[in-house]
Amino acid sequence: MSASDPRDVGLKQDMDLRKDLDATVRTRRELGEEYDSALVDSFLERVEQRIDDVTDRRVRRHLAEQQMAAARGSRRPKDIDSWAERYGFALITLVLAIPLSAIAGALAGITGIVAGWVGIVGVNAVQAVRLNPELLAGRRARDRSGQDD
Repeated sequence: MSASDPRDVGLKQDMDLRKDLDATVRTRRELGEEYDSALVDSFLERVEQRIDDVTDRRVRRHLAEQQMAAARGSRRPKDIDSWAERYGFALITLVLAIPLSAIAGALAGITGIVAGWVGIVGVNAVQAVRLNPELLAGRRARDRSGQDD
């Protein structure tokens, strides 16, 4: 551990607390039992201060981590997408595909229809990946591991 390691501070404080306990026990032996409550109260105040310091440090570290996460803009992904988000876009593109197919067929024949449907499928694929980025990640992971579907 280095001198700047936060754990060193904890060890030093633990050693200081141990020294305080040893000093309290020696003082009790010298002064006698009539000072027990004052010695115990004094030692417990130091222990309580140590606990407060550790708790305060942990809370500050946790708050700093939360602030860093917020500053980076990390947001938790939505757990559940709405039905409209998942299927609404696909339904709209399919409804619009009817007149698009008719226009493409009238102007360019079968080639126009194929080109129109390739565009419709492409737009829906992009939307699906946008809503579920893990779709591509899962495919890449399977390809790297050599597994086939």
